[in-house]
Amino acid sequence: MPTSIVLASSSPYRRQLLQRLGLPFEVQAPGGEESAQPGEAPLQQARRLALLKAASVSSRRPDAIVIGSDQVAVLDGVALGKPLDHQDALRQLLQMQGRQVRFHTALAVVRGADGRSELDCVDTLVQFRRLPPEALEAYLLIERPYDCAGSAKIESLGICLVEWVRSDDPTALIGLPLIRLTSMLAGCGVALPQR
Repeated sequence: MPTSIVLASSSPYRRQLLQRLGLPFEVQAPGGEESAQPGEAPLQQARRLALLKAASVSSRRPDAIVIGSDQVAVLDGVALGKPLDHQDALRQLLQMQGRQVRFHTALAVVRGADGRSELDCVDTLVQFRRLPPEALEAYLLIERPYDCAGSAKIESLGICLVEWVRSDDPTALIGLPLIRLTSMLAGCGVALPQR
């Protein structure tokens, strides 16, 4: 019997990305707190939370291969979290204008049957445009990106906010690096593509 695959996430964006692989999978929210620990660097935060999400669900589903992911946006070495509200999102977007922001997208795969785990991170560098405040307001009112790190929903209208994007994996910025994930799944015996 094939091993079950579980996405440890409540993110609709990650679910949509994983569907691209054509694999049957389940979704379980990992629960728990997603904040940084005192003195924790943004890269370490993303890696720790990705592994924590996967391990949390794996403890409930030891029969499965569990995928966890986390993303942290970084400006001037400081993590930009998900905005608290509209005003916080506008503040973030104004702060990022004309600047480069690095997005750390960490990925963890845990196979409970034998305790195998893999952890990696794919970075994406984004150059943001300078836009008038009314354009930023319009974007926020249309997209309502309050569940996105740095308020940047790049998979839709947020594309208007950026000049360029550099990454080894175009799906990393949306929240689940599929190129790296396919390698990790292959290491767990999941053949791709499947019929």
